[in-house]
Amino acid sequence: MAHLVQLLLPLYDNAGNAFPGAHYTKVRDELTERFGGLTTYSRAPAQGLWQEAGGPPKRDDIIVYEVMTHALDRGWWAGYRVTLEQRFAQDELVIRSQEVERL
Repeated sequence: MAHLVQLLLPLYDNAGNAFPGAHYTKVRDELTERFGGLTTYSRAPAQGLWQEAGGPPKRDDIIVYEVMTHALDRGWWAGYRVTLEQRFAQDELVIRSQEVERL
């Protein structure tokens, strides 16, 4: 079994300003160096919606980076998530994984 790890990265900060392209290049380079490659879904941004305690819905335009790995190092991913939350000025950034079987 392998693990598919997906990173949901925002395109804009909380004020609506686009993040610099260098942010995404750095993530791409870091993941490619560590995992030997990645897939990026960036052509048409996906949208994330959520609602907090009765307030109006909030929306994020995101791109998705994903890597496959045989060993899931939860400690490394937790630390990397904190790094990305700081880099992208986010209270919380979603990194998720699922087991996959290569066919």
